[in-house]
Amino acid sequence: MKLIVGLGNPGKEYNNTRHNIGFMVIDALAEKKDVTLDVNKNDALYTQTIIDGEKVILLKPQRYINLSGEVISEFINYYKIDIDDILIINDDLDIPLGSYKLKSHGSSAGHNGLKNIESHLKTAEYKRLKIGISNNKSIDTKNYVLGFFSKDDKKIVDEMLDKASDIALDFIKMDFLSLMNKYNGS
Repeated sequence: MKLIVGLGNPGKEYNNTRHNIGFMVIDALAEKKDVTLDVNKNDALYTQTIIDGEKVILLKPQRYINLSGEVISEFINYYKIDIDDILIINDDLDIPLGSYKLKSHGSSAGHNGLKNIESHLKTAEYKRLKIGISNNKSIDTKNYVLGFFSKDDKKIVDEMLDKASDIALDFIKMDFLSLMNKYNGS
């Protein structure tokens, strides 16, 4: 079983903000596979489906981004999911808008959602797809990540959502080294 998690904040006021790019990727993936995240329980919005013969859970934690680890660890424990079968999709200020990076492990790099995940999983050895949201040093970081994409940025974001959902689909059927070789640097 695979668990694909998009990080973000619940609530309409956060829809389409930079910090919610993980939720946006999950929504794009669900649309591509014609499934709906229609289960809302245990502080999560999710669906369980079969993709390419593999059981897959698409998950959007609903305890705010900084508490995502609590929800993720509950799903891992309940469904007995191996840490190698988890992909976390998060925003990254240090990556240009429209770019991404697959990583098999690493530090939180100051991302509070990733810090919480590491705390609850007791490891930084989990796979992630980091989606670039760029950075604007003239705006306070909190205000920037909770801000909306401009009209010009929206076209780039839409292309990235399509690409990121394809990466997530390949995560289901490929080993991670092959996945990184296929997508990193392209």
